[in-house]
Amino acid sequence: MHHSFWGPLLPVIRPFLLVICATATTFSIYAICASRDILRRTAGAAVEAGPPVSVLKPLRGLDREAAENFASFFRQDYGEWEVLFGAEDEREPSLEIIRQTARENPGADIRVIVGRGAPGGNPKVRMLSRLAREAKHPVLLVSDSDIRAGRDHLARMAEPLSDPAVGVVTCLYRTQGEGFIGRLDSLSLSTEFLPGALVARKLEGMTFAMGAGILIRREVLDEIGGFSAIEDGLADDYMLGRLPAAAGHRVELARDVVDHRLGTRGWKDLRDRQNRWNLGIRTSRPWGYAGLVFTQGTAAALLFLLASGGSVLGWSVAAATIAVRLGTAWFLAARLLHDQSIGRLLWLVPIRDVLGTALWFASFFGNTVVWRGRRLRVGAGGRILDTVS
Repeated sequence: MHHSFWGPLLPVIRPFLLVICATATTFSIYAICASRDILRRTAGAAVEAGPPVSVLKPLRGLDREAAENFASFFRQDYGEWEVLFGAEDEREPSLEIIRQTARENPGADIRVIVGRGAPGGNPKVRMLSRLAREAKHPVLLVSDSDIRAGRDHLARMAEPLSDPAVGVVTCLYRTQGEGFIGRLDSLSLSTEFLPGALVARKLEGMTFAMGAGILIRREVLDEIGGFSAIEDGLADDYMLGRLPAAAGHRVELARDVVDHRLGTRGWKDLRDRQNRWNLGIRTSRPWGYAGLVFTQGTAAALLFLLASGGSVLGWSVAAATIAVRLGTAWFLAARLLHDQSIGRLLWLVPIRDVLGTALWFASFFGNTVVWRGRRLRVGAGGRILDTVS
């Protein structure tokens, strides 16, 4: 029965899977080529006396190693900067940690803003609007609360602003998770996001930003309509690069890599985070998201091996596709992100790829995401329609 059902389909399935293996392999090799100009950049001393910067950090929940994450922004080797934290109410669990860490760093300019943000469907952007109104400097850095930065982070981010054509600066990040599931989730950066971002940057130019760090001139933010322009968007970090680029401002990639302390505790956390990421892309760029089928090389290679009945060709295609995939993951993580953990985690990449393919496929069925305890319904264009719970 099984053979009689699949038999007539195999002549169609095998070529299709073979095409996916070929396109995914080409995609991986091109991602390495697309990283060459970044790798060629020299890492000279950062300029410490850039424009004054206001760091905006919306709060929701308690992130892993929160005290050190916060403190890393209090200890910058930079001229003039302030750090603004925003919470909806005093029950926010990270507020006491922030205040304690601030007492341990008396020289830092720190303010905590408590209260509801501006209207809008995106709770993070609502708070960013509130913080931007309170900020006193002409350059704003949007930085997630689970990011840890080196002492020269602000200096590195501000470097490209010496060119007046640059309106937005963003940066790469390396993700660190705890436990088996946390480490599996952390591989989504080097196995999915980073190659895609490098290829998009090479083909389209830098027309997007990444939530690990987005430095934007206040006048550029005002020109695109302020944070209210993205108040209902799920992919707010993407839009903070996309809208300025569309308005004629350059988006630049900083010579810096920050650390992302991933708080994944179980399969549900992993699924929710990946689904939020997937749905944001699918609703914003539906055709591009559907085209990601041609990057699902590991899953296609394994299916081709099965569809070919374990033939020599099947084993050869599967081995070549997965070998290139592993080589790309190692190269980008080790050389570009300076991630020392990739060597011991490399064996997890095929597992992460197959899981990623399953979650990519599942994201076509549903329109809600879970974001820091809130369930949100998402519509066309990545617009948040309402809060479900």
